[in-house]
Amino acid sequence: MAKWVYTFGDGKAEGESGMRDLLGGKGANLAEMSNLGLPVPPGFTLPTAVCTYFYDHDRSYPPELEAEVSAALDYVGKLTGKVFGDPSNPLLVSVRSGARASMPGMMDTVLNLGLNDTTVEAVARSANDRRFAYDSYRRFITMYSDVVLGVEHHSFEEALDLYKDRKGYSLDTDLDADDWVQLIARYKQIVVSELGRPFPQDPHEQLWGAIGAVFGSWMNARAIKYRELNAIPASWGTAVNIQAMVFGNMGDTSATGVAFTRNPSTGERALYGEFLINAQGEDVVAGIRTPQDITEAAKLAAGSTKPSMEAAMPEAYAELVRIYGILERHYRDMQDMEFTVEKGKLWMLQTRGGKRTAKAALRIAVDLAAEGLITKEEAVNRIEPASLDQLLHPTIDPSAERKVLATGLPASPGAASGEVVFSSEAAETARKAGRKVILVRIETSPEDIHGMHAAEGILTTRGGMTSHAAVVARGMGKPCVSGAGSIRVDYARQTFSIGGTTVKAGEVVTIDGGTGEVLHGSVRMRQPELSGEFATLMEWADAARTMKVRTNADTPRDAETARKYGAEGIGLCRTEHMFFEGDRIVAVREMILADDEAGRRAALAKLLPYQRGDFVALFTIMKGLPVTIRLLDPPLHEFLPHTDKEIEEVAAQTGVSTEKLKRRATELHEFNPMLGFRGCRLAIAYPEIAEMQARAVFEAALEAGAQTGEAVVPEIMVPLIVTKTEFDIVKARIDAMAQAVSAETGKTLAYQVGTMIELPRACLMAGEIAQTAEFFSFGTNDLTQTALGISRDDAATFLGPYTAKGILPADPFVTIDQEGVGELVRMGVERGRAVRPDLKLGICGEHGGDPASVRFCNEVGLDYVSCSPYRVPIARLAAAQAAIGGKVASSA
Repeated sequence: MAKWVYTFGDGKAEGESGMRDLLGGKGANLAEMSNLGLPVPPGFTLPTAVCTYFYDHDRSYPPELEAEVSAALDYVGKLTGKVFGDPSNPLLVSVRSGARASMPGMMDTVLNLGLNDTTVEAVARSANDRRFAYDSYRRFITMYSDVVLGVEHHSFEEALDLYKDRKGYSLDTDLDADDWVQLIARYKQIVVSELGRPFPQDPHEQLWGAIGAVFGSWMNARAIKYRELNAIPASWGTAVNIQAMVFGNMGDTSATGVAFTRNPSTGERALYGEFLINAQGEDVVAGIRTPQDITEAAKLAAGSTKPSMEAAMPEAYAELVRIYGILERHYRDMQDMEFTVEKGKLWMLQTRGGKRTAKAALRIAVDLAAEGLITKEEAVNRIEPASLDQLLHPTIDPSAERKVLATGLPASPGAASGEVVFSSEAAETARKAGRKVILVRIETSPEDIHGMHAAEGILTTRGGMTSHAAVVARGMGKPCVSGAGSIRVDYARQTFSIGGTTVKAGEVVTIDGGTGEVLHGSVRMRQPELSGEFATLMEWADAARTMKVRTNADTPRDAETARKYGAEGIGLCRTEHMFFEGDRIVAVREMILADDEAGRRAALAKLLPYQRGDFVALFTIMKGLPVTIRLLDPPLHEFLPHTDKEIEEVAAQTGVSTEKLKRRATELHEFNPMLGFRGCRLAIAYPEIAEMQARAVFEAALEAGAQTGEAVVPEIMVPLIVTKTEFDIVKARIDAMAQAVSAETGKTLAYQVGTMIELPRACLMAGEIAQTAEFFSFGTNDLTQTALGISRDDAATFLGPYTAKGILPADPFVTIDQEGVGELVRMGVERGRAVRPDLKLGICGEHGGDPASVRFCNEVGLDYVSCSPYRVPIARLAAAQAAIGGKVASSA
């Protein structure tokens, strides 16, 4: 019989941390903390299985659930000495979501559930604090109405602001119990006017309404968007946690806060966080009040005048320090903790692996390994490869002039410049138009997730270092400045102002997430230097991986960048990219326009020194590392002019009539160029092109070898092969050119000739092709297009709905389609190596820098992956994790 409820509290629990998939992250960790004997308010979890049932059965519940929930409420009541729904001794509870993957702020929460017009008086008597009771009741009405009843939060905020203005109050804490009584009456009127029915008074009706709302929030727009951005499957579902309330709003001996066991921005080993005295948890994360620092050191560093928790609540602070040590040692990772202090007693409400920047993740992983809590291999596995992108973002050049407009909190590192926008919709529109923007908000909410994703950086005037904006920006790797309280935002006028300066929408500002500064205009940036913990962890990664990582590079700058990031050679040099520079394009066009082979060879002779110089530069930079040079691939019409103005200019440059240019362009026109006259087909029709390129390669190899003292063994790659005969024809021309250069120079040439496997037939015929090809490089961009029948340039119009509906698990041009394209790759590997066991195998499509695709490449036994220079560190780390994972799997 299925179990639908799991209890925790009083030093024991029916669950534990290993049950994350069933209990969600929050429920599993609450159970674990209970089992550790930590102070956790008792409660129970409705597992993700209930969420699955809920959506599979038209939003209804298992028939046994109501009885199990009732029994669990009795269990919690016995531990607390209270009774849920009792008018004189009521148990109040919180209802929170808890998916297996952390989704901060994406789903709904309800606090103080169980309050009504009767129980609020019982709570006031029990606490001997009428103001606290009615403050809690107004919070409950606001939150429940918003989350469950659909009455928007701002309706109540407007009523509160009007009341405070009328009374001359500035802070919520200025209101006394009688003020809250009057406002609660107004709040209930708002509910009636919006819904036509009163606010529910039955605690059981309240509870089931809240449970339904939390399960329902799994499919709200912001949660769907977050899952889309973070590759979280909708099928996972969420759990619901119902827990006895503890109150941080019971006066100056009570508080609520969020703390990290290490700094989530830098990784420094120091308690980091914020708290608010006389507040509830939502006040901290929502950014409604700017909170106080937990430690005295952090307070001094921030220049704050408000007391730290260490000074204001020394006993609770000492208990927090004790518990954070226990939790970090137990979980062997940096923890993100939520806590409440009720009348001086500390209660733990949550712990989870804390979200952190890539910089912090590296330092934390390396430090934990140094402290002996984890192994080096575990440290390598702790870093999400794609997160290394964060380290490659620019920062502000220290020598650049800074026109500081305002200073807030350095909530997420990095720097960005862009036009000011004031809404997420404007940010998304601007991004689609190719414009970079900074999203400026008073405070962000989960509804802003799409705008934050679209923006280069985020600036808020409210909120602290653990506000929604800060946490989400760090997770996205975007710079963020929060709590810039001197800025006044006017959404109606689309401006923000600081003192006498006004900045309008569309004007450019720069934010520095490392210092908290907001700067006027665009500021000069500096590229980051990868060292310290990055170098240490990558050294561990390189020791673990078995696959090599090369780069796709066509220019010396690309090659140098890739070498800096650890590339072990060039896996793809697209020679056509070299043809567009300066005088070269003129010679290329002369070649295309020539009437015979002699004319083509004359034009190609002009290109030869350029090509040779290009290859010398690449070989010299790589100093003996392998370099794979692909022969000319794209159709020739790409090099010809298209507009009348361009045709006239080219005619003047080449001395050819405009009529001949137009005629030649018409002759070369193709209805589907991707499948047309390109690749090896060019080398077969015009072998002189391949001969010129091969000569340039061989002459450059000898010259670079002499300069560097390192033998150069070039790899020449023939593109778009579908038959062995095609390959053999082109290879014969390459071999003949090698013999000619060797005869001319008196030097022996070492080289390899292989092919790009980028068509399904080539995968099928891989065994035959491998009889003469010395290496394969899978060109998965074109292989994906031809296997799936999808044009990469046109796919954006329908791939979104395809992935959203689960037809495809991911964009196949980002992550390799393992079932289809992957099966073709696997077939090519197996058939090729069956004929030539030492066949060198690699991949040079965009998938070479995608972590999931790199894992697949390791699994099928490729020797290397090749990717863009800035993705080389990502591929190195992903390859290491694939090797470690394979080792773990083989020993399991």
